[in-house]
Amino acid sequence: MDSIRVLIADDDKEIRQLLKAYLEKECYKVDTASDGEEALRMFAERTYNLVILDLMMPKVDGMEVCRSLRTRTNIPIVMLTAKDQEIDKIVGLSIGADDYITKPFSIHEVIARIKAHLRRFLVLGSGTNSNGNQQTQGAQRIQFNTLTIDLKKYVVTKGREELALTAKEFELLKFMASHPEQVFTKTQLFRNVWDSDYLEDDNTVMVHIRKLRLKIEDDPSDPKYIQTVWGIGYKFVGD
Repeated sequence: MDSIRVLIADDDKEIRQLLKAYLEKECYKVDTASDGEEALRMFAERTYNLVILDLMMPKVDGMEVCRSLRTRTNIPIVMLTAKDQEIDKIVGLSIGADDYITKPFSIHEVIARIKAHLRRFLVLGSGTNSNGNQQTQGAQRIQFNTLTIDLKKYVVTKGREELALTAKEFELLKFMASHPEQVFTKTQLFRNVWDSDYLEDDNTVMVHIRKLRLKIEDDPSDPKYIQTVWGIGYKFVGD
């Protein structure tokens, strides 16, 4: 655990110190930034396994920082903000955030979510920056037609094209593709992919489903792989 490094970017000094103290108790290395510009500079200089971003920061806001980081890395990004409007959550998730926690928050819930994101990401991938159907032996690769999910390399390809998926998008696709034809409710997907029983609203799952369809489907408006089962949820179809 002592090799895991987390970056906290928040203009509230007390929140930075609180999160840093609790994360260091978990034996993580923690760096902090008080604005978005400093966060981007620090990210360019070091390798991080997870980033916590406040939405409203001076110089460069959290949305812009998140958008910039997503062009360089697929590590988990957790948005931490006082805003709780539905549109803010949708925008945050749509630009690549993996989670969205509103202030005031329970520090124990935040730490639990961070640990869950790190656990899943580090198991599935290396945790470093990155600028018919069949499932192979040892679950190293799942393939449906031209779509290939390489579980060892943490890479998804469509034909010869490598798709740029975030960590949470990869986990969602992996989970659904590992259970073809099985119908899951939004709550079941959240419980299995986000490792939490608490689904604050439907948008978290819906936004990630929409983004996945844009990346893996030939026609996202008429999806072949991720299909909606009206009144229930979603299922992955491989044929």
